[in-house]
Amino acid sequence: MVKRPCTHVMSVSLLHLSCLAGLLCLAAPAFSQSSSNGIAAVVNGNVITKSEVRDAVNAQEQMIRMQHQNDPTVMQRELSNLRATALDSLIDRELVLAEFKRLGAAIKGQWVDDDINAIIRESFKGNREAFVKELASSDMTLKKFREMREKMMIVQAMRGKQAAEQPPATPNEVQEYYKKNVAKWRSGDMIKISTITIAKYSGESSASPESQQKLAQEIRSKLLKGADFATTAKTYSQDSHAEDGGAWDWMGREQMKPSIANVAFNLKTGGLSEVIDDEAAYIIIACDAIKYGNSKPMGEVREEIERAISAEKSKDIIDKWMEGLRKKAVIKKIGW
Repeated sequence: MVKRPCTHVMSVSLLHLSCLAGLLCLAAPAFSQSSSNGIAAVVNGNVITKSEVRDAVNAQEQMIRMQHQNDPTVMQRELSNLRATALDSLIDRELVLAEFKRLGAAIKGQWVDDDINAIIRESFKGNREAFVKELASSDMTLKKFREMREKMMIVQAMRGKQAAEQPPATPNEVQEYYKKNVAKWRSGDMIKISTITIAKYSGESSASPESQQKLAQEIRSKLLKGADFATTAKTYSQDSHAEDGGAWDWMGREQMKPSIANVAFNLKTGGLSEVIDDEAAYIIIACDAIKYGNSKPMGEVREEIERAISAEKSKDIIDKWMEGLRKKAVIKKIGW
């Protein structure tokens, strides 16, 4: 027997977002689609269809859009990464399930039942009929959902087993991690920026989001070649600070839109951002100056650091284990 995996917390936290698709994204659909959908990959003789990949991507896209709705830049990066790695993720799932079977391991049916009952209890107030109805609205039967959850639990348990034994973080590791990530525990940072804003929809009939984005990229290229930011902002920018050369007063992170703050505070003084796709406009940010606040002492965040180091070590162990499984497998990728 494998140890019972801890899946309840993950299940509940996702369902608190009121999105069943979030649950479905934790493992690829456990059922094969019609062969007419085409084959995306074959793993040790087991077929992964293109529709399986698409279904997995669609479910996860909903989660990403909900989680990063206030930060379009991060959202687009996560969506791109999802689409690029979707097929590999399903291939890895098949490899883990095959290793589980090879070891002759088993998972108790009661564990799966408990997992599903927890979902019903926490997110459907114990109403099993409402839960089944929600599944049906996503073209999912209870049997198929149960199979999917069982496979997800197996994958989690197998990964957890690999990463279970590792030495604790050393004092040197903790100190190095703190130095490298000290900004995470710092508060009171202030920044002074200048911006150039190009609206996606201009008053000119010939303008389109595509042409406006191209204009923003051309403006950024001019700035990189030495064009004066203030003069360029006065010429092209369409926000309320254009007349001031795009300059803003000192601001704290909490005063800024998250999508802008995340980019701005990652710049160095004198740095220039990429063109930011920010809902109705394309924005270029120049960091004019930064004043850093105070950081929590290392002693106050030691436990958090130790957990983070443990997670990094676990990831390294699992990555090496997965690489070993891939080398031993017969994998044919076709694409989706």
